[in-house]
Amino acid sequence: MNSELVLWHVLLALAAVVAAGQLLGRLFRWLGQPPVIGEVLAGILLGPSLLGRVSPEGYAYLLPPSIVPALHVIAQLGVILYMFAIGLELNTDGLQRIGKSALAICVSGIVVPLLLGVLLAIGLHPGQGNGVPLAAFALFLGVAMAITAFPVLARILSDRGLTRTPLGQLALVSAGAGDAIAWCLLALVTGVAKAQVHEALPIFGWTLAFVLLMLVAVRPAIGRWLAASTEKFITTAQVGVAMVALLLSALATEWIGIHALFGAFFLGAMIPHDSPLAEQLGKHIENVVVVLFLPAFFAFTGMRTEIGLVSGLHDWLLCGLIILVATVGKFGGTLVAARLTGQTWRDSAALGALMNTRGLMELIVLNVGLDLKIISPRLFAMMVLMALVTTIATTPVLQWIRSGEPTPDPRPPVCRCYLTARWGSLAASSLTLIRSI
Repeated sequence: MNSELVLWHVLLALAAVVAAGQLLGRLFRWLGQPPVIGEVLAGILLGPSLLGRVSPEGYAYLLPPSIVPALHVIAQLGVILYMFAIGLELNTDGLQRIGKSALAICVSGIVVPLLLGVLLAIGLHPGQGNGVPLAAFALFLGVAMAITAFPVLARILSDRGLTRTPLGQLALVSAGAGDAIAWCLLALVTGVAKAQVHEALPIFGWTLAFVLLMLVAVRPAIGRWLAASTEKFITTAQVGVAMVALLLSALATEWIGIHALFGAFFLGAMIPHDSPLAEQLGKHIENVVVVLFLPAFFAFTGMRTEIGLVSGLHDWLLCGLIILVATVGKFGGTLVAARLTGQTWRDSAALGALMNTRGLMELIVLNVGLDLKIISPRLFAMMVLMALVTTIATTPVLQWIRSGEPTPDPRPPVCRCYLTARWGSLAASSLTLIRSI
């Protein structure tokens, strides 16, 4: 296919997935869910799981294999820009007072689900191992269980008006640090899968050096640069410098091997969140990225997800077991760590629900596993379902835990009352004990 036709199909695919994502996003927002759930489902429904079954010809025309490379590049660019915008919102000035809790939640939120994932992988390997060594399969499944969808978590916090609260900041710091560790572990898994462990180990050292460089040199330099400006509104020159720095930071972490998006996030976090640059640039970037670029990633993932591969009672029971293990590991590990470091039971449970959010980051990890052939397309579909279920559960569970607290709610009053009763009845049996302690 020539370049003109590739561009035609890329634009057509983006138009379709953006339109479908906006419609489903509005529906899920009305239901009290983050709109990103609808956007993810839009990508899946336009893929082989639905459109490919209902109209194979339409699917082949809308998403031909020739546009995969272009769609993949657009998707990765969207994720990088979005993570930069999230970093701009992070208030690093108050991190010292929550450092102990953040560290404990980060470690426990990684170790507990990782161990449970490894144990699950040992049982799954004979039937689902896809011909890869047990070590690579077990480590990958453990890392996949330990992931928190940091961008999705940030959007949930924003929708609930919690981004700048102590609870929201603690969740953001813990999830960001935990996912950075998880990506380091994923790099190690990649080395194991390629039988190149000795090449993966230095990644940890380079990551530490990068973080220290950002904290010791880059952050003070940015502060001096912004302090020298007397402008109330950002200039084109400032945007240009920020974009170059963003690309270089993303290139650095991509070269290290932990993914370009973490370089983007770290740079965003180094810019003072209350500066005109952070406030204005973050809003402009996020609006464009959320509407246009991230749907490309959902479309790319949807092309690789075939829900129809999960068939029969055995497969669905296995899918349920994966969801259970993922939830127990992430929710339980976070709750215990938060409570032991002085958080209230309510805040600990809220943090557990938030850290159990998956979605975007989980999909990125799963795509890596599928590319490396560590997991089969069937297990990939099961893990995608796990990501969707755990993410969908976050908002109603969080709402139930925090019921009685004055938090903003963007939904219409009639919808809010109906859904509060609906979600509350579903969650009451499992969360009454937490609320009563």
